[in-house]
Amino acid sequence: MNYRQFGKTDFKVSALGFGAMRLPQKNGEIDEQEATRMLHYAVDNGVNYIDTAWPYHNEMSEPFVGRALQNGYRKKVKIATKQPCWLIEKKSDCDTYLNQQLQRLQTDHIDFYLLHGLFSSRWEHILKTDILGWAQDALKDGRIGHIGFSFHGTLPVFKDIIDHYNWDFCQIQYNYMNEEFQAGTKGMEYAHQKGVAVVIMEPLLGGLLAVPQGRMKEIWDTSGLDPVDVALRWLWNKPEVATVLSGMSTMDQVTQNIAIASSLNANSVSAEELAVIERILAVFDELSPIPCTKCEYCMPCPNGVNIPRNFDLYNQAITYNNLFMGKAHYNWHTEESERASSCTECALCEEKCPQGIKISELMPQVHETLIFKDGEA
Repeated sequence: MNYRQFGKTDFKVSALGFGAMRLPQKNGEIDEQEATRMLHYAVDNGVNYIDTAWPYHNEMSEPFVGRALQNGYRKKVKIATKQPCWLIEKKSDCDTYLNQQLQRLQTDHIDFYLLHGLFSSRWEHILKTDILGWAQDALKDGRIGHIGFSFHGTLPVFKDIIDHYNWDFCQIQYNYMNEEFQAGTKGMEYAHQKGVAVVIMEPLLGGLLAVPQGRMKEIWDTSGLDPVDVALRWLWNKPEVATVLSGMSTMDQVTQNIAIASSLNANSVSAEELAVIERILAVFDELSPIPCTKCEYCMPCPNGVNIPRNFDLYNQAITYNNLFMGKAHYNWHTEESERASSCTECALCEEKCPQGIKISELMPQVHETLIFKDGEA
C-alpha cells in the first residue's frame, strides 16, 4: 500500500480509503459477514482510513463499523465520520449526536470528524449555531482528533469555508468528469495550498465510470485499458489528493482497488491514457442533450439560478441514464434559490450565451426531470 501525507497533520494515510456507504447487502440490510470480510481484508492489506456517516445504510453503517473494528482492528485504523448538521437545532445537540456516534462506533474518540455535506445555507446554519465553537471544545476534550467538512456546494462557498477556519481536512466529490463540478480542481488546489488535506469521494461517479455504456464503452474496449484502473490512477497522479475513498460493494472491488493503490508510481498516467480520457469527455459533451460548455457567460442570473450547474446535473443524469444521482444532487445539494425552478424566464441569459441555448425554455424541463416526486426521496 502507498501512503501519503495527510495535510498538515502527522498522519500518513493510505492512498485508498474504505468508504462504508455502499456495503454489500442481503435482504435489504448490510451483509455483515461479507462486509466484515471485505473491511478486514482491506485493513490487513494496508488501508488505514475508514469513512462512514450517521445516515449511511439507514443509520446502520456506523454500528457496523464499530462491530467490524473489534478484536484489534480499531487500533490499526483511523475512523472518519460525520456530524448530521441538518439535525442540529441548537449547540448542545452536537454533544447528543457525537456521544451517540461514539457508542455506535464502540470507541472513545473519532479521529477525523466532518461537518457533513456543506453548501451555502448549511454553512450559514453552522455559523448561526456556533458548531465550530463546539468543535473546539470536542477537540480539547479528546472526543475528536481533527475537524473537517465534506462539501457539495459551489466553488466560491468552498473557498469561503476554507478561509474561515483552520481546518485539518476536507472531502470533495472529484473525478475526471467533475473537474469543474462543485469545488472541482480549483477548490482542490486551493485547499491544498492552505495545508488542508483533500479526501476524494465519488472517484468513479457512483460507479458510472466503472461500467461505461454505449460509445464510451466502445472507447474503453478498443483501448484495452481498464476504466477503473485509469480513473483511480488519474486521481492518485495529483499531488493534492491525500486519499481516495471507494464505496466498495464486493470483495473483487476491494482486491482490485488495493492492487491499484499498491502499485502506484510517480506520473503513473500515460499520454495514451490521458488521450482516452479526453475522448471520453468529448463523447460525453457530444451526447449531452444540452450543449452547455460551462463558460458562465450567462452568470450571474438576476434571480440566483445557477444555470451551468442545473444543465450539468441534467446532462449527467440523462447521458449516464442515472436520474437518481442527478435528483439527489439537485434536491439535497443545490440551494432552492439556485434551482431551475427559480427561473422567471426573463431571457437575459440567452443574450449572453455563445451556444445560443434557449435557457428559459429548458429550465422548466430541467426542474421537472430532476425534482423528487412524492415518495421518491
